[in-house]
Amino acid sequence: MATSIPSQPLPASASMTSAAAAAPKRKLVVVAGVVAVALIGLNLRAGITSAASLFHDLQAVLGYGPVVASILPTIPLLCFAFAGLATPWLVRKTGVEKAILVSLTLLAAGLLVRGIPTTGVLLAGTVLAMSGLAVCNVAMPVFIREHYAAKTPMMTGLYTFTMSAGATIAASVSVPLAGQLGSPSLGLAAWGLLGVAALLGFVPMVLHTHRRKSRKDAERVSMWPLLRTRHGLLITAVFTFQGFLAYGVMSWFAYLLTSRGLGATESGLQFGLMQILSVFAGMVLLAFGSRPGMLRPAFYLASSSTLAGIVAMLLLPVSWAAVPAVLTGFGLGIFPLVLMVISRSGRSTAETTALSTVAQSLGYLIAAAGPFGVGLLHSASGGWTLPLGLLIVASLALMASCHLMTAKGVLPQAGPKTVK
Repeated sequence: MATSIPSQPLPASASMTSAAAAAPKRKLVVVAGVVAVALIGLNLRAGITSAASLFHDLQAVLGYGPVVASILPTIPLLCFAFAGLATPWLVRKTGVEKAILVSLTLLAAGLLVRGIPTTGVLLAGTVLAMSGLAVCNVAMPVFIREHYAAKTPMMTGLYTFTMSAGATIAASVSVPLAGQLGSPSLGLAAWGLLGVAALLGFVPMVLHTHRRKSRKDAERVSMWPLLRTRHGLLITAVFTFQGFLAYGVMSWFAYLLTSRGLGATESGLQFGLMQILSVFAGMVLLAFGSRPGMLRPAFYLASSSTLAGIVAMLLLPVSWAAVPAVLTGFGLGIFPLVLMVISRSGRSTAETTALSTVAQSLGYLIAAAGPFGVGLLHSASGGWTLPLGLLIVASLALMASCHLMTAKGVLPQAGPKTVK
């Protein structure tokens, strides 16, 4: 007769051994996530700045006219505005990790197909790649919130630092790379390999989260009602005004200096100074603003620096170009601060996704009017007083929005409470 042996609890030593075995695995997952975030950041602007560097050569080789030449630079912002709207649906159906994997697949495929030297494929590949970027733009703050809630400033800093580094490297290297490959189309497509690297680097995170949890249908939070809430409206306003200013200034700063008599090389150096400083300013502002009670002063510092920089462009002689470059560059560091606010806001992942979507989609759509409005006012007036006046008004609106957004009780903090 068989005797049943009662099950015994695992000894404490066995439990400790199991926990010890799991610890290295958790560390590997954390490291894999950090590497993936860095690789994604490197990709998020490289596909844009590499194309901007090669626009002249592409037009010469492919022979497209001024209409296509005008459309190409506007595709990224339009995709950011419209394709990003699909992100909440995709995150709800697949989870944030798989949504990012899909976006990286679109990005890599779109960049690679741009190696085919035809105008139609160039446009189609750009739309495909920028649509992938749009989803990634919205999903990354949500990913950081889910996986690195306690390290939001650090991970946001890493993400935005590598984003800026990728943009700078791509802008600098694309022309000589195209020369080595013998074709501007191939020089453009080469950045698709960086997209493939990010795609492969993110696979371990997707596999880990797929094994760790069985995903159930996520709650649905509509983004449009958030615009009727104070925090949703103000986060969107801050993102919109900073984007309007960033694209308006970056698109015309070097041209403004050149039109006032500064040499092209020196204008480019001052523009580079502004860009590089914005990267380090973002890190400083994140470290400063993540401290208790210091978020509002950090936003004041960034927005007032932008205002002072634009006023300096208006009043100072061109020989003092470094002053507006430094001031405006520091002000542009507000971008990662806004992303940190988005990642920390929302009472659930679904609400954070909705906030990220509405702020970025609407923000990028309106931001596209920044460079257009500056150029239009400059053409109409023949000078820079009216365009810079427009940017000063936008700077004041940014300061006011930052003041209101950082008032006590406006920003809902991330936590276990969910939104029905």
